Amino acid sequence: MEQAILNQIIERLQMLDMDELHQLNQAIQTHLADKQKATLQTKFHQALLNSGLVKQVKQPSYSRQTERRLIQVQGKPVSETIIEERR
Repeated sequence: MEQAILNQIIERLQMLDMDELHQLNQAIQTHLADKQKATLQTKFHQALLNSGLVKQVKQPSYSRQTERRLIQVQGKPVSETIIEERR
């Protein structure tokens, strides 16, 4: 971050009241915790790669799964049929 931007932020802190300062503090603490967690996770993944335990670290997929539709079944419940077939 450029020093000028940081100085502007510090100057604007003087205009905030106590409630706003507390909200800002909470936001900063949350941001710092997230950054620390991401850094630790990156170091862990790099250690796994360096040790040869894994060849690559895949990122989780956040794509939405297609919604499943319920189907109507004639007769007795499927759970009863499964239990009977296991006997």
